[in-house]
Amino acid sequence: MWSSEQRAASLAATLACRPDEGPVWIFGYGSLMWNPALEYEESATGTLPGWHRAFCLRLTAGRGTACQPGRMLALKEGGRTTGVAYRLPEATLDQELELLWKREMITGCYLPTWCKLELDDGRTVNALVFIMDPRHSLYESDTRAAIIAPLIAAASGPLGTNAQYLFSLEQELNKLGMRDPTLDELISAVRALQAPQSDANWQLGFA
Repeated sequence: MWSSEQRAASLAATLACRPDEGPVWIFGYGSLMWNPALEYEESATGTLPGWHRAFCLRLTAGRGTACQPGRMLALKEGGRTTGVAYRLPEATLDQELELLWKREMITGCYLPTWCKLELDDGRTVNALVFIMDPRHSLYESDTRAAIIAPLIAAASGPLGTNAQYLFSLEQELNKLGMRDPTLDELISAVRALQAPQSDANWQLGFA
């Protein structure tokens, strides 16, 4: 777990690399899409070139435990990712980013990175993106559906099940008219693993 001092140092270092005086955008590709918990002045859908979604973060809290870890979403190099960008107000920028760091940088597993983001309305903006740090101890390089689907199907914690997160992501992408082919096999595999359990519960309840 990162201390408040570590988070503050990370935020300061990130802001020191701010590419220009233009507005700060945050790119959401996971739960930030349906639960941004940010005060923002504008939101827009867009595409991040050069990165793709991957459940490459070992999840030991929230929707998983140390005894039965799941997998959380991050970004790995290559491909493209669609999502939602939020333009933050300059007047409250520091406060909003402090809250965002508390949410995203609990373990310091991400590299907050300034990236060029292509908005669907034709604009190109500089956005902060939370990319997986491959040097972090929670990084998992093997993201094949056959490997991670059983983990996601089984993991749960105080915030709910790991599978609920995956299905919420699917639902939000569908709502926005977005499709991420990298997730299709994983979603199908997790559903297939959970189907026998659902059938067993039904039979138990109506026997």
